[in-house]
Amino acid sequence: MGGYHGPPELTAVRALTEWTLDPWMLALVVLLGGGYLAAARHLRRRGTPWSRWRTVNFLGAGLGVIVIATMSAFGAYAGVLFYMRAFQTILLLLLAPLFLALGRPLTLAISVFPRGGARVERAIRSRASRVATFPAITTLALVAVPFAMYFTAWYTAAFQSVAVRELTHLALLVPGFVFFWTLLRVDPVPKAYSYGVSLWITFAEVIGDAFLGLAVIASSTLIGAHYYHALGRPWGPSLQTDQILGGGVLWILGDLVGLPFLVAQLIQFIREDEAEAKVIDAELDARDAAAAAGTIGAAGAAAAAGAAAAGAAHGAAGTAGAAAAGAAHGAAGAVRAAPGSGPDEPVVTGATGATEPGESAPKSGPPSPPPCEPDRPWWESDPRFSDRFKEV
Repeated sequence: MGGYHGPPELTAVRALTEWTLDPWMLALVVLLGGGYLAAARHLRRRGTPWSRWRTVNFLGAGLGVIVIATMSAFGAYAGVLFYMRAFQTILLLLLAPLFLALGRPLTLAISVFPRGGARVERAIRSRASRVATFPAITTLALVAVPFAMYFTAWYTAAFQSVAVRELTHLALLVPGFVFFWTLLRVDPVPKAYSYGVSLWITFAEVIGDAFLGLAVIASSTLIGAHYYHALGRPWGPSLQTDQILGGGVLWILGDLVGLPFLVAQLIQFIREDEAEAKVIDAELDARDAAAAAGTIGAAGAAAAAGAAAAGAAHGAAGTAGAAAAGAAHGAAGAVRAAPGSGPDEPVVTGATGATEPGESAPKSGPPSPPPCEPDRPWWESDPRFSDRFKEV
């Protein structure tokens, strides 16, 4: 074994049983977990429901992954095997932040502390927050942090200093949480970008993880060569093979975590598109209904106007009819009276020209002819022609 002072050879059993204590990360997990549980319990006591699924995501999955990444075999062997360090990187950078964001810690804090929550919301909506959480910046940070860690002296400094190690853990967790927080939009965000933008950003992150893994695999120099040579690990794969395995973990595991999230974003994008289509259809239907209602109202007004006009015409016709009837009646009276006759002039009735009692005989004009007999021509019965038609 020489000068090697690291953990024993990694086996399948030790992968499950080999644990190490990271007091700083344990304190962080206890602080976050205890605060989350207390806030959720306080909220339920006030009668406000809080989903247990969110609690499971934050405590069981999010904080649980942090514990596994830093204190299980991944933490115990991260300083000995390159590929175990790669596992730890993906767990802290992508998996733990995803579940922490799904736990909706900001919503919980704002609900429990209204005054402090109002200040938090103002800080979230501020211009500085919008700039810091711009999708291109969050994606660049998510990809740039592991690049900087693996291809600078930062990589070995984290093994030689406890402070650098703990800061490295936070440097992986924070960009990952901000990335998923702004894309998932389950908590208040500085600006709600469309799922189309989120889809492209997630796609860029998947490409970035793949590029990181391929860059590690294709590197012609050993990353942290001086550290690993000085470590003198006598078991396991060679340093070159170990680095290739680590590059494969960064590539494949990073995509395995990112691709499901990419699919989820695609589904959310489709749902958002369908929801927008429904809103547009509803607006168009409302406009059509309003137009139809306006048309019906205009038709009703026209019908009312027509009815009023018909009523007026009917009234005018009635008035005209009454006037015509009166005129006809007057004309009939005029026919009965001789032209130029006055009130003292009687009307001759019958063939003899007799007058009605109280009436005087007509002053002028021939007598009215008597009614015709059906068996004789009218002229034979007319007294005016009696002297001309005599029986022989």
